[in-house]
Amino acid sequence: MPTILKWPDPALFKKSAPVTKVTDEIRSLAEGMTSAMLSAPGLGLAAPQVGVLLRLIVVYPAGAEFEYAGIGPITLVNPVITETLGEDIGDEGCLSVPGVNCELTRPAWLKVKYISLDGEPKELQAKDRLARCVAHEVDHLDGVIFWDRLPRLKRDWLKLKFKRKNGW
Repeated sequence: MPTILKWPDPALFKKSAPVTKVTDEIRSLAEGMTSAMLSAPGLGLAAPQVGVLLRLIVVYPAGAEFEYAGIGPITLVNPVITETLGEDIGDEGCLSVPGVNCELTRPAWLKVKYISLDGEPKELQAKDRLARCVAHEVDHLDGVIFWDRLPRLKRDWLKLKFKRKNGW
């Protein structure tokens, strides 16, 4: 099972490359990421958070919303958010910044196109907390941490809180 990197690991700031082909190696990475996410526990995890700079995320719908109950973790290869609707202000945290949460605005609904682990093009429509999770993980693929979307003063305060909590 891969180790989840913590801020300020350099991999968290880099843009990820597209996956060129879904291989057994990619499927194995997704499986390891899913195990790490569930063990953490979390609702999503992006490949850069385990030190792999590829456009791959895993999300866990049943952990996000009651209506998704019975759906296991989903792997999204090369996810692209194609549509968003509305705004949702909610609490958000990150497995790479444990213990730090804040209110953040994300789309209330989104549509994301991706490739499945079978190599097939797919589309997912998500709302509320699952939409927040997908948007958060896609940000990681571009080297964006959730607090990067906050005003500077709030962002700096959260970074200081994280540093103090971790004895820096």
